[in-house]
Amino acid sequence: MGAGTAALARQGDAGPAPAAVTAGAVGSAPADAASADAAPSAESGLGSRAGARGSTVDARPVKAVARPAKEVAKDAPASVSYLSDRYRITPDEAARRVALQELSAPLAATLAARFPDEYAGMWLDQAGGGVLTVAATDPAPVARAVAGVPDAAHVKVVPVRHSLRGLTEAAARVAGALGATAGTDVVVDEQANEILVLTGHAIAADDARLAGAIEAAGVPARARQLPPSIEKACDPRYCAQVPMRGGIRLDVPRDDGTVGGCTSGFNLRAKSGRYYVLTAGHCVVGGRHQKLDRTWHQFLGPKVPVGVESTSPVLAENVADTPYDYAVIPYQDGAIGRWAYPRRSGGDQASLVNYWCVTGNPAPACATRGSRDVKITGHTPYSAVQVGWVVCATGSAYTPKAGEVYVDSGAGAGYVPGTRCGTVSSKTDGRINVRVCARPGDSGGPLFTESDGRALGILHDGDPGQGACTNPDEENYYTPVSTILDRVNSRTGLGMQVATRGPLLTPIGSTNR
Repeated sequence: MGAGTAALARQGDAGPAPAAVTAGAVGSAPADAASADAAPSAESGLGSRAGARGSTVDARPVKAVARPAKEVAKDAPASVSYLSDRYRITPDEAARRVALQELSAPLAATLAARFPDEYAGMWLDQAGGGVLTVAATDPAPVARAVAGVPDAAHVKVVPVRHSLRGLTEAAARVAGALGATAGTDVVVDEQANEILVLTGHAIAADDARLAGAIEAAGVPARARQLPPSIEKACDPRYCAQVPMRGGIRLDVPRDDGTVGGCTSGFNLRAKSGRYYVLTAGHCVVGGRHQKLDRTWHQFLGPKVPVGVESTSPVLAENVADTPYDYAVIPYQDGAIGRWAYPRRSGGDQASLVNYWCVTGNPAPACATRGSRDVKITGHTPYSAVQVGWVVCATGSAYTPKAGEVYVDSGAGAGYVPGTRCGTVSSKTDGRINVRVCARPGDSGGPLFTESDGRALGILHDGDPGQGACTNPDEENYYTPVSTILDRVNSRTGLGMQVATRGPLLTPIGSTNR
């Protein structure tokens, strides 16, 4: 449906279009999604909608503006490098894919609002040629609507049986029947066009209610056992540079005299103007953290004070089997002056995440760009993060060599701290699951999109691993920033936001898109 080809709105895009995909095309359904040929009538299933003639839905072309791929590539060299290496494509083709990714979140929001009974989700198919695949119960109007978007030749619409709204409503019902949480314990798998009941945490695999809840879902549903994981706890490396930024070491003395720690995630700012540092909750909450914890930078060196665990109000949680693993750390007395931008320092005083390019880091971009800072522009909600996105994570886990004065994080010899990029593999258990290497000591570290500086999450736990990164399919799990902000603000009323400037000594406004 729609035009056979489309002139791209961006300049400088390159890379071959898949032969089977044309602008606004209606493609075949994914192998794990139900065929639209068997679609029931509009009355026969939750979220269902037959693709009948005479549809009255709004099929006007979507108006979308995208940055040129070359411009995006300059802001996302590690993401381009990752795609080039992983899928053996040219840098121009990788840049095109990152630019399409940047466009996909606002496109998804538009389609969900305009086609609530038809839109069924989207994902980036990196293995299939960097195609943005849009699922719809009635593909024709959706295909016409997206036919003119930038890079439309790489946007494909596939037929499925159930809308995203219908699946989301079914997930809420199943979660209610099991006494669980929708979006965390019962989630929507957009690629499979079904819901997943995740067992092993809040829901036991042998729960007597499970079979009945799945049977009564009204949409395809199945149970999936969550894999075992380990926390990426303890001791990051150091980087004592103003301003405080995401991706640096925070050492935490424990009750038993040992020292642990994590990686700083993002700067947060309350509506009062006060600044905080976000990291993982298991850094300061747990069996060896019954006392009031203070965090330090380079604990075995200069011992620079950073923050202190907040108890009034309580701003740290480590709740088992939930995404609530976060610590919002206020500064120790006098420490904000050590970490804030100097007064009248000039420049835009942006809030930063450290792109830490250490010698030995396998990312080829290190050879050309070196270490740098990524400016944080706000955060992307968990609901908008899509499977297939290329994202980047910074950690500072390290096991010292002989003679080095660092606390051993347990990372294992051969692990190099810094920034690595990978793809979002799934969204389960309320977390963002990413194929990226991480080690103990990276916990709390930032997950972000490199091209636009959007905060996504902080490292919670993931696959076990020690030493050098050798498994390209290693998966680690990130607690969404939006989940943390919603939780903290509902419990405290502090009006926390991801800071886009600072930390500053003089409070100023901060905005999130």
